[in-house]
Amino acid sequence: MFRAGRMMIAGLRFGLAFVGIQPARGYQLDPAAIYHDAALVPPHGYLAFYFWLREVFGADALVHVGKHGNLEWLPGKGVGLSAECWPDAVMGPLPNIYPFIVNDPGEGAQAKRRAQAVIIDHLMPPLTRAENYGPLRDLERLADEYYDASLLDPRRAVQLRGEILELVKATALDRELELSISDDPESWLPQLDAYLCDLKESQIRDGLHVFGESPVGGLRDDTLLSLVRIPRGDGKGANASLLRALATDLQLSRDPLDCNWAEPWEGPRPALLERVSIDPWRSNGDTRERLELLALEMIRATDHPSVGPASDLVIHSLRQVVAPALDACGPAEIGGVLAALEGRFVLPGPSGAPSRGRLDTLPTGRNFFTLDVRNLPTPTAWRLGFQSASLLLERHLQDEGDHLRQLGLSVWGTATMRTGGDDIAQALALMGVRPVWQAGSQRVEDFEILPLSLLDRPRVDVTLRVSGFFRDAFANLIRLFDAAVQAVAELDEPEDMNPLAARVKLESARLAAEGLAVDDARLQAGWRIFGAQPGAYGAGVQGAIEERQWQDRAELAEVYLNWGGYAYGAQDAGTPARARFAQRLERLQAVLQNQDNREHDILDSNDYYQFQGGMLAAAETLRGEKVASYHGDHSQPDLPRIRSLKEELGRVVRSRAANPKWIAGMKRHGYKGAFELAATVDYLFAFDATSELIDDHQYQLLADAYLMDADTRDFIQQHNPDALRDIAERLVEAQQRGLWEHPGDYREAIENLLLDIEEQ
Repeated sequence: MFRAGRMMIAGLRFGLAFVGIQPARGYQLDPAAIYHDAALVPPHGYLAFYFWLREVFGADALVHVGKHGNLEWLPGKGVGLSAECWPDAVMGPLPNIYPFIVNDPGEGAQAKRRAQAVIIDHLMPPLTRAENYGPLRDLERLADEYYDASLLDPRRAVQLRGEILELVKATALDRELELSISDDPESWLPQLDAYLCDLKESQIRDGLHVFGESPVGGLRDDTLLSLVRIPRGDGKGANASLLRALATDLQLSRDPLDCNWAEPWEGPRPALLERVSIDPWRSNGDTRERLELLALEMIRATDHPSVGPASDLVIHSLRQVVAPALDACGPAEIGGVLAALEGRFVLPGPSGAPSRGRLDTLPTGRNFFTLDVRNLPTPTAWRLGFQSASLLLERHLQDEGDHLRQLGLSVWGTATMRTGGDDIAQALALMGVRPVWQAGSQRVEDFEILPLSLLDRPRVDVTLRVSGFFRDAFANLIRLFDAAVQAVAELDEPEDMNPLAARVKLESARLAAEGLAVDDARLQAGWRIFGAQPGAYGAGVQGAIEERQWQDRAELAEVYLNWGGYAYGAQDAGTPARARFAQRLERLQAVLQNQDNREHDILDSNDYYQFQGGMLAAAETLRGEKVASYHGDHSQPDLPRIRSLKEELGRVVRSRAANPKWIAGMKRHGYKGAFELAATVDYLFAFDATSELIDDHQYQLLADAYLMDADTRDFIQQHNPDALRDIAERLVEAQQRGLWEHPGDYREAIENLLLDIEEQ
């Protein structure tokens, strides 16, 4: 930064353009760990960079590339910034043009609010089916052979059963799925079969999006299929799911989006579906796969013969509306940047996840907007939230043998903007509260408490841990949820049916007995919304993980408690409340976080392990026992799903992180692709550190895929040697900390690789 007494500006000149690297917010600190530190003012070098751009280089405009930078997270007010707030002080009046992914309205809105950004939105990465590979594909083949042999050749079936068992144990799928292995394969093989089908049909990314380029060839075809796979809008006619439309035209008997994958297929076998695959056709999952292949064939061939009227409507819409919109994205993205640089108006457009039915977000290249916060949660979000809440209660009752009464839920502002308030709707539904909307405007004006006779189960005492952006953007939802909490707490209902009221009554009396004023005691006993200190963002856990400043899980729990121990509500705007936050977490029976789209996953971002992993670490540390953890999959709005967090982690490792198809996609992108591999290992490690839900075989899967595979290792070494070092060091750290408990020969192999890296 300093040379010969002068501050140096890192970058390159290209004629009238200067390309530089945004400076770090502090010296000798991990840049990623301090992005959201509200107490850390930028150093002199940071200011010098922007002042040089403004005053010396004389920039007419600035283009920030990447999601997201650190300028919009500098200290200062969350909204309505003044000259004393650091983003305004740094940027001054310089126009800020900001390419930003279309499915992240929350952080884009943050850049608008705090860095005067003009957003130029861009596509998500191309999407594709995960498909099965390696031993997963071998297991699928063996299962097909077994079912055939069990009917025709019992002795061959016995041999195949042994081969399946051997491979299941070699791949650790017996432990991953907690299979109850017995001599009767019918007691466990359907569960394995369903899992293999689920993995195969999972949606993953195929490479990265290149700004200004629409996907072409196979990437285009697969992405188009992902955009019409689920229903859009009303789900009828041209907005129907293409798979469901094909099932209707072919007079199939099952919903291809909602069925038991492993159940035998007993419906018709149309010639069209017989033709698209030579693989065995045995189960519902096989039928789903054939529909996918037929749909892809129809997308690729502009002259494909009609299958029927239902699919004709969807295909016509795809060719006339969806495909042109997707193809227009690349040119529109470049056009949006050029228009902004020329000082011309950039057209606005909606934001959201295209693969979740939001095709109105295409074409990209627009200055996206979000939504009217007064309409949240929307009626659509309420329907999804209520359905998801019911599934959660059913799953917990099945797993634990008792009703769920105490839940911790992480709520993010970005997800709320994408979904219209799924998470808050779900939390209200769990408490037995329903929003009331104004006629005509559809604005939420009140709430209604549902009677216990209608619920037919206990109300759930829900504690929210909200993100900093949610706090800034959705004060109305904080007030709504707080009002609902206080109303439910005042109900005269049996303690076992209203644990919230029982807990508030008990804690109010205890706090009053300890000397608090009665009103203050009641206020604190009713706190159910917690978040970071006003002006701060994040959960703090990332800093400890990245800087290796922790000894055990309890220290990570402590960080989570310290960062999130501020109460919010109608009467509180960040009141210090660490002790009350700890009391709430100590009583949790379960923690939950929802994911609203499959354009990313929980090993794509540090926020998932910080928020849900951090909450789980704190709850289990405080309770001294295990707490249930769930993942809500809201990627298909009409069919939410609830899995355990451990199940979801296993699905992501198998379907995406260790998948050669995904790795090959990353290899198209050189340095950044290698970085994505390293980031996946980091997030897996961090989830294990916080949740203790990662097994040895999952470390082994990534070690095999990234380091032991010579082609992939050489790719990383060539394009991003620092990423190779980071992967090896993180896996060694996992072993040293006892997370990867029994690495066996991997210990020596990875340590030798590190030595080789250091010598180069």
